[in-house]
Amino acid sequence: MTDTHAYDRTPEAEFGDYVALLKPRVMSLVVFTAFVGLWVAPVDIHPFVAFCSVLFIALGGGASGALNMWYDADIDAVMKRTQSRPIPSGRVQGGEALGVGLVLAGFAVMMLGLAANWFAAGFLAFTIFFYAVIYTMWLKRWTPQNIVIGGAAGAFPPMIGWACATGGISVESLLMFALIFFWTPPHFWALALFMKEDYHKAGVPMLTVTHGRKITRRHIFGYTLVLAPFAIWLGLTSVGGPIYMAVAVIANLLFIIGGWRVLRRSEDAAIADNYATERGVFKLSLYYLFAHFLALLIQSWVGGW
Repeated sequence: MTDTHAYDRTPEAEFGDYVALLKPRVMSLVVFTAFVGLWVAPVDIHPFVAFCSVLFIALGGGASGALNMWYDADIDAVMKRTQSRPIPSGRVQGGEALGVGLVLAGFAVMMLGLAANWFAAGFLAFTIFFYAVIYTMWLKRWTPQNIVIGGAAGAFPPMIGWACATGGISVESLLMFALIFFWTPPHFWALALFMKEDYHKAGVPMLTVTHGRKITRRHIFGYTLVLAPFAIWLGLTSVGGPIYMAVAVIANLLFIIGGWRVLRRSEDAAIADNYATERGVFKLSLYYLFAHFLALLIQSWVGGW
């Protein structure tokens, strides 16, 4: 006897799939840099208020991730490194992701305003809008400068953390923003060098697709040179000190050397060793940012200049 009922083979969403919507790896960077921005601010803040502030900033970052995954589902389905994400894999529906993103965004902004101050909440709202709308819906699909301009969204969290404590902005918070802002292009372009085919298939106008790898290598090295003065300048402010300055000098020297090595590489040599140097610089870029903000944290504990 033939069973007339078809089995639904669509994978069911689990709790981990909804967590994945929030881009936990990106959220960890948001949490860490926002916490550092809040901690090093020259204003005492109650530990519970600080905890709530970082929590709601994290939820705002997660909301941005969910909205990004909702809109970029078509791109994610094409790119090899994103095909297993919850929406293209069919575990979560696009409408669900949109709902999660909107609800979390509203909740995070409202609660941050109540927990800290409304300037910080407005800043968080603008950051979510910038990432979800200006970057995801416009810049990412329109210009090879998507990473450069869109990188501002990832650079705002330490400023928001600082604003939670002080209610405003300062030279220090602007320099923390600049540190992440100018770090973002060489970080992502190093990745794009060995992931070019993914972006090409998805139709994303990454610099490697629109201008080629040779131009991208020049840009990577150029940005490492632009980045270094801002990193050093931050060490000369009230949040800096000898520990941070030592880390900044060493890390930027290594990053510039890495950028130079990428610049001097031929495409044939890169293909021959499966982009070993480019992959190394990408990994170095991860340690670079973590080292700077960890140094700021340690410097605040021991005292600065």
